[in-house]
Amino acid sequence: MAVALASQLREGTKKAHTMAENTGFVSCFLKGVVDKASYRTLVADLYFVYSAMEEEIGKLREQGHPVVAPVGSPELNRREALEQDLAYYFGADWRKAIEATPAAREYVARIHQLGTESPELLVGHHYTRYIGDLSGGQILKAIAQKAMNLGEHDGLRFYEFDAIADEKAFKTAYRATLDSLPIDQATADRIVAEANHAFHLNMKMFQELEGNLVAAIGKVLFGFLTRRQRAGSTEAVVA
Repeated sequence: MAVALASQLREGTKKAHTMAENTGFVSCFLKGVVDKASYRTLVADLYFVYSAMEEEIGKLREQGHPVVAPVGSPELNRREALEQDLAYYFGADWRKAIEATPAAREYVARIHQLGTESPELLVGHHYTRYIGDLSGGQILKAIAQKAMNLGEHDGLRFYEFDAIADEKAFKTAYRATLDSLPIDQATADRIVAEANHAFHLNMKMFQELEGNLVAAIGKVLFGFLTRRQRAGSTEAVVA
């Protein structure tokens, strides 16, 4: 029997979402302070994470997995967009220039582990990243563009969902799909727990970037920008 997974994910990840928004890197980002070197490292990390997710979810979609296939909309895929951004930040030989950080490697390993052992839990990761990206993409694009003095699309393709004409309608349909998945409450609880773990893995990536950010802007400014905690939101992307 289907359960109301969408609302459970939303409510069950509020605390983790707020914690992620209050990491130093994200807090500074949301206030318009973005170090380009740190940001391009994040873009590289996200490339490895999304490549892993889209590999595992793509296989499960092709196999017709009853829980994962319905949410695995190709329109959400970010790998190609991230490849364009990496070419902008690192040049034509970007593949040779990037390497996953330890936190990104841990994140990737978790995704591949779930793909083999507990595919249904990938729904928690899918919700945490993609719906956050779709919800806050335009806001974060504007912040990054202004902070790093970028052109309209330069290094910002990650935030652009060209294959989705109506983001609000898409998210409504996505929530309906979550609620119609053939899972029981025990599985829903595990998916929510995994979504919280996804936030934790994202936070570890952000925290790795804080050293470079402090070096770029100074301890005093970093302390000032991160002193006040944000109340948090429930569906805005963290970065």
